[in-house]
Amino acid sequence: MSQFPYSIPSREEILGILRTSPTAQSAPSLAAALGVKPDEMDGLTRRLNAMERDGQIKPDRAGNYKLTHSPNFIEGRVSSHRDGFGFLLPDDGSDDLFLPEKEMQKVMHGDRVQARIVGTDRRGRPEGTIVEVVERANTHVIGRLLNENGVWVVAPEDKRIGHDVLLAGSPGKAKAGQVVSVELTEQPSRYTQPVGKIVEILGDIDDPGMEIEIAVRKYGVPHEFSDAAKKLSAKLPSEVRAADLKDRVDLRDVPLVTIDGEDARDFDDAVYCEPVKIGRAKGYRLIVAIADVSHYVKPNDALDVDALERSTSVYFPRRVIPMLPEKLSNGLCSLNPDVDRLTLVCDAVITAKGEIKAYQFYPAVIHSAARLTYTEVASILANTKGPEAARRIGLVPHLTHLYEVFQALLQARQARGAIDFETTETYIVCNAAGKIEKIL
Repeated sequence: MSQFPYSIPSREEILGILRTSPTAQSAPSLAAALGVKPDEMDGLTRRLNAMERDGQIKPDRAGNYKLTHSPNFIEGRVSSHRDGFGFLLPDDGSDDLFLPEKEMQKVMHGDRVQARIVGTDRRGRPEGTIVEVVERANTHVIGRLLNENGVWVVAPEDKRIGHDVLLAGSPGKAKAGQVVSVELTEQPSRYTQPVGKIVEILGDIDDPGMEIEIAVRKYGVPHEFSDAAKKLSAKLPSEVRAADLKDRVDLRDVPLVTIDGEDARDFDDAVYCEPVKIGRAKGYRLIVAIADVSHYVKPNDALDVDALERSTSVYFPRRVIPMLPEKLSNGLCSLNPDVDRLTLVCDAVITAKGEIKAYQFYPAVIHSAARLTYTEVASILANTKGPEAARRIGLVPHLTHLYEVFQALLQARQARGAIDFETTETYIVCNAAGKIEKIL
């Protein structure tokens, strides 16, 4: 708490003015810029003296202040340890600088700072003091709302953030123990805790899928589409219209199928294969169709801008944060069975040795004949007279041909000496309540 009955401008605010002004500033000009009244000068003067002592600013001969741009300042990012201390990871790749707990009180994990070396710690590592916070990394913090002796605080879920956040005002509808997101209105300093206001109540810690909700916000995954993207998506049709078929090859009579994992929610590609004669030799015609997203998403429109920010879909055990709004990702751009879909097609002729003899690309419209899983296809191919094959009797020959062309392409791949990466995918099994039961 301040010993003065009025609030003194923070070091951040003073540094901000000095950083943007072309000339050195006197104490009265700083006071005017910061709205400090004449009877509040004592507090400002003391703060300026403290900043000069800490090497953040220096006065010239006329007593005007400017930033201390010392060549031995090191700039970088702060990495916090859950035990309170931290390190500065310098931008220039030089050795990390140890930051003791009292230095870490001024900052949060990820902040960009300038520091100077003040000595070495007990282990002989260089130890630093933070001269200036250049850029704050955290605008929001996720944590549990707690009432400590009548004071509302949010205890961060990320243990690298060592500060509890004080609530400005009341918690509103949030109850003690709930997980909330707070927007920071004041960053921490050496003598003050960060302050924030609740902007979102995520729910109780035991709610199904809560760890996903926390992770999404903790790692800054963009999970809300912009209003412009929502508007654009709402204008899109729900199905393929006759006008969309202009200049497209009609492949709706070709029994293309999608093959994905059991829990896939969107289907990006469909395949079909039939045997053809190449001269006298046996060969294959392979058709691969991928969803034609470009028919709906135009360069630099709101959907494109949002997709660029997301850059990929993020998959959680019970939830997907798609790159495109649901209407596209699960609808128009997902090759669901028994509906017309717009696609881009690669149509290729392949020899029995796996050589590509001819190919062409074109826009098409398809009508997927089935949504198959790897397990189901494996069962059909293992026994073409079995019960699984009987359920998909019309597709069995096409699947057999697909497997033959796969074998031919694999053989060519091995002959080329291509590397095959053996990767193991982990698979998370959740129970009915949404809690993770095991990882396979």
